[in-house]
Amino acid sequence: MTLLVGSFTMGLILSLLALGVLISFRVLSFRDLTVDGSITLGGSVAAILLASGWNPWLATLMAFFAGAIAGTTTGILATRFQINGLLAGILVMTGLYSVNLRVMGKSNLPLMKESTLVTFAQSFASSEAKWSFGRWEVSVQDICVVVMVAGLISSVALLMYAFFRTNLGLAMRAAGDNDQMIRALGVEVGWMMTFGLALSNALVALAGALLVQYQGFADVQMGIGMVVWGFASVIIGESLVGSRQIGLLLVGAVMGSILFRLLVAIALRWGLNPNDLKLVTAVFVFAALVLPDAITHLRKRMATT
Repeated sequence: MTLLVGSFTMGLILSLLALGVLISFRVLSFRDLTVDGSITLGGSVAAILLASGWNPWLATLMAFFAGAIAGTTTGILATRFQINGLLAGILVMTGLYSVNLRVMGKSNLPLMKESTLVTFAQSFASSEAKWSFGRWEVSVQDICVVVMVAGLISSVALLMYAFFRTNLGLAMRAAGDNDQMIRALGVEVGWMMTFGLALSNALVALAGALLVQYQGFADVQMGIGMVVWGFASVIIGESLVGSRQIGLLLVGAVMGSILFRLLVAIALRWGLNPNDLKLVTAVFVFAALVLPDAITHLRKRMATT
């Protein structure tokens, strides 16, 4: 049960990553690889500030702004310097590796003795308190962490939903759907893309800040492959909700992240070698990409026969 609760919490935290990828991948139609660097940047900034005695909420907020700067850099390279979007993301991601090392001062920074948002949530319950669910027992402290993270994710998702219903949010969505049309209406598409990438990577960095506080350490390698996780969560979520409506897409991204993490946890529970985790992740992504179209094609064939 502890593994299930931990996986659910991790899935919730990484749903912020999925929401960030949703903005770049679906809303802006921009294949942004900055994600692998910005999630580590968020974790690095939060970790070094926490180690310096900063308030956990303020440290997390600074990580959010650091991610926005990374996304803005990618946007400027792609729109102002006319660099291919994919290459712009790779350039920023590569540069962020050195930046993250500079921020932390070393490749790994432990936070076990620091006051974090996780310790704040755990302070509401005794370490000995347990809740029983049939044959399983769950620490009340773990439940408090889940409630705090779920409340934060819900707030972010609701704010995003409200934003995308504003004129600015609608203009951003239109810039991703048809940039020529929105440009004809007087909207600066380059600025809109840059703002969208800043928001996307700010959410990704926020996920990194929460992740290091939950894990108890920050590592310069923690972002490797995270963009794949984000794509998989978005694609799985779209398959679950079966709609491109923005509200359902947001819900689907969160659901996809949680489900993806639970699938990984089940695979580990069944004896998967942790060294094969990246390979299994790639297989899950492949299945998420192929199965929806295969199922749709099969239904059409069955309907015609």
